[in-house]
Amino acid sequence: MKRKIIAYNFELTETLEKLKNQFEVEIFDSINPSTDPAFIEALKDAEGIVGLALPVNQELLERAPKLKIVSNNSTGYNNLLINEMTKRGVMGTNTPGVLEDTTADAIFGILLASARRITELDYFVKSGNWKGHLTTAEYAIDVHHKTLGIIGMGKIGSAIAKRAHLGFDMNILYHNRNRNLEAEGKYNAAYSDLDTLLKESDFVCLMTPLTQETENFIGKREFELMKKSAIFVNGSRGKTVNEAALIEALKNKEIQGAALDVYQIEPIKMDNPLLQFPNVVTTPHIGSSTYETERKMAELAVENLLAGLTGKRPNNLINPEVLN
Repeated sequence: MKRKIIAYNFELTETLEKLKNQFEVEIFDSINPSTDPAFIEALKDAEGIVGLALPVNQELLERAPKLKIVSNNSTGYNNLLINEMTKRGVMGTNTPGVLEDTTADAIFGILLASARRITELDYFVKSGNWKGHLTTAEYAIDVHHKTLGIIGMGKIGSAIAKRAHLGFDMNILYHNRNRNLEAEGKYNAAYSDLDTLLKESDFVCLMTPLTQETENFIGKREFELMKKSAIFVNGSRGKTVNEAALIEALKNKEIQGAALDVYQIEPIKMDNPLLQFPNVVTTPHIGSSTYETERKMAELAVENLLAGLTGKRPNNLINPEVLN
């Protein structure tokens, strides 16, 4: 009898074929893992899980006594309860080093779309409102030579800085737990305290991971510090921003607009006020969503899973102490 693994929100069928040759694979997509009876039953014999955004909490771990590894098909792993996994001898892995350029393209893309009002003016044309010369009501703002403030200068933040500085001659301010000397040297990025960055940036781009320290990191106080002409960009996680405070800042015109790829609740609810602002660009968490990048991530996730299930150390092991 083949050993059992679970594929959760893991769509690339050609990658799954590698697993099906060796394991019994049960596939789940868009289910509630806390209540779905088939999923709960599958957990009883599952030795491995591969997929995206599965909340691996104490409840799930208690239902999966044979579980050896959870292979997250993502760079982030805030969905994994790592300490509890380690206690139970369950490895956790992720897929770093694959999506940085793709995500930077997407986040800089929504920054451009917001500044140049591309989504607004696309609708303006398609709805038949373009009758002649544009008026000042349709004008946008420049991106080149402006100041971009990046909060979280990791690999993706650095890739955004590269595009901004080398492609658009932007001035770069950044705030990070540690200095990023490489970004300072290559992109003339200037390290800044948070308040100065918020006050001086024309674009504020949030790229921090989601941790206890960064949850609701940007709220009412931070929006009040920003320029009234500033555009706020979130490419990190939805919960790093107090969404109610962002909505109030937009209503009160404390900032010019926003470009968002992530939200507190995903998929975003249709009654969310953010969807009513024409000056807010909204994309459905598309950071890494190109076929090329998703395939590379899926292949790496499968490599991690196979290593963990065949007695090898996965290359991207998050909790190496589990091996002790």
